[in-house]
Amino acid sequence: MRVAVVGGGPGGLFFATLIRRADPTIEVTVFERNRADDTFGFGVVFSDRTLAGIHEADPVLREALTEHGRHWDEIEVRLKGERIRCGGNGMAAIVRKTLLALMQARARDAGAELRFSTEVILDDLVGYDLVVAADGTGSKIREQLDTDLGARVETATAKFIWFGTDYLFDGLTFVHERGPDGVFAVHGYPISQDVSTFIVETDEATWRRAGLDEFDTSQPPGVSDLKSKDYLEKLFADQIEGNRLLTNNSRWGNFRTRRTKRWHTLKPRPVVLLGDAVHTAHFSVGSGTKMAMEDAIALSRALTEHRNDLAAALAAYEEAAQPSVRKIQDSARPSLAWWEHFGQYYDTFQPWQFAYHFLSRSITDARLARRAPDFVADTHRAWVREHGAEPLQTPFTAGGWSTPGRLVEVAVAADGTPARVLGSTELPLQQGDGPWGAAIAAPKSEDDLPAVYEKLAATSGSPVLVAVYGGTPLTRTLVCERARMAEGIPALLVDPGMDRDQTVTAVLSGRADLVGGVA
Repeated sequence: MRVAVVGGGPGGLFFATLIRRADPTIEVTVFERNRADDTFGFGVVFSDRTLAGIHEADPVLREALTEHGRHWDEIEVRLKGERIRCGGNGMAAIVRKTLLALMQARARDAGAELRFSTEVILDDLVGYDLVVAADGTGSKIREQLDTDLGARVETATAKFIWFGTDYLFDGLTFVHERGPDGVFAVHGYPISQDVSTFIVETDEATWRRAGLDEFDTSQPPGVSDLKSKDYLEKLFADQIEGNRLLTNNSRWGNFRTRRTKRWHTLKPRPVVLLGDAVHTAHFSVGSGTKMAMEDAIALSRALTEHRNDLAAALAAYEEAAQPSVRKIQDSARPSLAWWEHFGQYYDTFQPWQFAYHFLSRSITDARLARRAPDFVADTHRAWVREHGAEPLQTPFTAGGWSTPGRLVEVAVAADGTPARVLGSTELPLQQGDGPWGAAIAAPKSEDDLPAVYEKLAATSGSPVLVAVYGGTPLTRTLVCERARMAEGIPALLVDPGMDRDQTVTAVLSGRADLVGGVA
């Protein structure tokens, strides 16, 4: 069997190594359009909790991280002059170029042929029994396929740009800074003894006000946006102690989440995709390289277990690899949504609540407490200092209506629409003579949020609260936050499926003022 791997990134190289080790009779050639020592970007980061399967398949990554990487346990959040730390987040990072050099050597030792400075299209690969497209988000192999793979691409609204810096962060650090044009945020982490990765995000309006939209994006890859470098270097000068930002194809973009139903085709010839060529998840969850390497494990195993049936092998690959990718993408969506709204959170929350809101975006209070008990305990103490009781025991009073705690019962009409909130007295969810609340349905799709926001802004009178129901967990939360932070209306999150732990998280984080179950 002859296999062509297009793309010499971690996923393609790892697959070449694994399949050659599993079956040395398979001829494997890796085609990479760049030179062996070229790389765009700076570092690669991994979570300790996710590496067991990769280490079991081959020790190359473990050895690379041990000998050349940086490891840390705490995440630091910086804003408004404060630095808040949260432990229990073991992670490691390494310079991307270093990792690729080690993986190239590993693939060669396994017997794979590596061809650099060689760009190929499908027509160049006649004679190979299988083409593995591992050529990244802009995969040219994928674009040459006539087959409909069921791909869906969602483009985030936030802008991001990737730099390095010669300032050395202690570990994964999130820096939030309000400048004259708006709020900017940094994801920073060390990748060597001398360099850290420095990713900056902001919203489009801020980006345009700062004049950072002037870079000519038609320039060839490799050219960096030096105006943005200078602007951000000055904005974050105190945070990086006057050190430099480093460029490497540094230019603004919008993150694109790719979801694909089918990862292979047999017609007109067998092609299978892995890594960013077929799926992406926002970099805030640090899983892109990990997912590509796990794809490589699943594909190598499937080809080995179905040596004489390529169709069965590729179907088995999808069955094995897709569930974990879907899980990561689902958890990455709330994280990406957080980064699309972080300026609003910056302006609304005190540092302690901002940090908790950020770190609980994909995890509940109890799970976070198991990981970082001191951080969660400090957050609860901050809430008690401000409110006098634990979150769910904190009374709520507004507009002449009150309830002794933040977990309430909601009576619904025959059609399931919330009708009344049961507090110290009943609160009707329609305008009347006394205290009343509004009810608004969250949409099932994020695309429909603007229309709901318009309806929320048009709410007349002075409702005690707005009860948000329906939609999805994410859209319900976003509508609640819009009510609280943009319209100044307390929000009741109606979700009968939420348990006590999830309810504590929603209230303590400031996502909602109250949580309601159906009476």
